[in-house]
Amino acid sequence: MITKEMTVMQVMNMGVQYEKVFERFMLTCTGCPGAQSETLEEAAKGHGVSLKKLLEALNQAAEEPTEA
Repeated sequence: MITKEMTVMQVMNMGVQYEKVFERFMLTCTGCPGAQSETLEEAAKGHGVSLKKLLEALNQAAEEPTEA
């Protein structure tokens, strides 16, 4: 389960499907130096994104099969 305490990079390292979720929320985290240490909660707050909706989308992506 993905939680608000996880860093952006922790989630992105879990699979490519998460990068698509970040992009959908206009969080272009790839290559961002803050992604290493910024939690999902901090990223959502800093970019004006609903933390609840972001976590729901990320956890839903966790249940989807990854592309081979």
